[in-house]
Amino acid sequence: MSIAWWDNLGARDRRTLGIGAVIVALVMIWGLAWQPLARERDERLLRLDEARRDLVFVRVAEIEVERLRNAGVRTLADRQGKSLLALADASARAGGLDGTLRRIEPVGSRSVRASFEFASFDVLVDWLEAIVRDYGVRISDFSADGIDATGLVNARVTLEDIP
Repeated sequence: MSIAWWDNLGARDRRTLGIGAVIVALVMIWGLAWQPLARERDERLLRLDEARRDLVFVRVAEIEVERLRNAGVRTLADRQGKSLLALADASARAGGLDGTLRRIEPVGSRSVRASFEFASFDVLVDWLEAIVRDYGVRISDFSADGIDATGLVNARVTLEDIP
């Protein structure tokens, strides 16, 4: 476009082209600057909300961890001198697994394997939960096979002392 061409246009055409240029400039500013910035702001607000929810979750979990820490986990000293083998044997029998405990044997210096036959799955899981919670023992291996009777299993579990 040359100046001569512009000068040859009528006042109405110049005004129309001027208004059109302003509209095009505004659309370009909106499309190239404002819209991407608004989209980025919305995404960041969403991430901020997620981060706040995560922070609330972590704070609640922190309170729960502190509560559990204060409740305490018994240590090796709380076993009254019992080895892991003796502890597993005594606690399984006391936990209602007396007639189903078939074998308990050391696997290494810090672990034992216990075998159960026709054990109630619920009673077995309750015992495992109690020994893990109360004596700081870890379950390193567990397998169970259901048998015909409802709720009964043949199971093998390996327990380890937590260092």
